[in-house]
Amino acid sequence: MTEIKFCENNFSFGTEETMKKLKENFNNVDVSAESCLGYCGDCSVGPYALVNGEIIQANTAEELFEKIRDMI
Repeated sequence: MTEIKFCENNFSFGTEETMKKLKENFNNVDVSAESCLGYCGDCSVGPYALVNGEIIQANTAEELFEKIRDMI
């Protein structure tokens, strides 16, 4: 099962909506949010998530969704 983690501090980039879309569209993923993932430098500059422990970054939340979707 694919594990996807989001940082709550990154929600200002629209990643909360990305998280919701992943939960709604994919049953075979474990999607969660944590208060901090420890990637503060990356978190402060744009949307990101951890997919199976690998950091995935994008310019927009929609692009992040598409990148993660393609990995699932």
